[in-house]
Amino acid sequence: MTSEKLALITGVSREMGLGYETAKQLKELGYKVIITAREFEKVKELAEKINVIAMALDITDDQSVEQLAHYIEKQFGKLDVLVNNAGAFFDQDGEPLSADIQFIKEAIDTNLLGAWRMIKSFEPLLRKSENGRIVNVSSGAGSFGDPVFGLANHFSKVPVYGITKLALNGLTVKLARQLKDTKIKINSVDPGFTATYAGTENYGARPVSEGAKSVIWAVTIPDNGPSGGFFRDGETLSW
Repeated sequence: MTSEKLALITGVSREMGLGYETAKQLKELGYKVIITAREFEKVKELAEKINVIAMALDITDDQSVEQLAHYIEKQFGKLDVLVNNAGAFFDQDGEPLSADIQFIKEAIDTNLLGAWRMIKSFEPLLRKSENGRIVNVSSGAGSFGDPVFGLANHFSKVPVYGITKLALNGLTVKLARQLKDTKIKINSVDPGFTATYAGTENYGARPVSEGAKSVIWAVTIPDNGPSGGFFRDGETLSW
């Protein structure tokens, strides 16, 4: 079993993305980092730039998830950090009643069930860590109270995306309750409006390095830190 802290990040396929920046920052903190994505060539290219491990992973496929869990158990014996970063289906200007049911199902499978699937498979390895951490990357669009991005307030509506993130926050609460007698901490984080696409900084998006700090905060919380909460920049968000 490795003594070095091992972090696994899902959904790392773009250099401008939050997952890639999180990997960079964890690497700088001394973590051994595994980044994953469906398309291995993309994630391999990114991994080589920062000297981390690349693995193919489809979080919507049970076999893909189980294969990776088996590999990590065999190679490392444990997992210290799981960052459920993978997410998609941002239905800008969408409306609930006009949403395509297949689109809704695929969004739920990725944004909610993907994280659920990962946690179920990797929880045994996280229990072997001295202080396991699970971070679910959520969104202000999944809150009631966020004045700009909340469910009733979001300027571009995103009903399907917002509801999946709301459900992800709910999953976080329920899992924290189940894991309360373990050393594992689980929290949801909102990175805020982050410039993960070119041009979004012109609309007020903050640098991705700032957005990633919310994830890093949840990864590095002390053993007496919170579990089952929803945070942005280390501050509790009402939802």
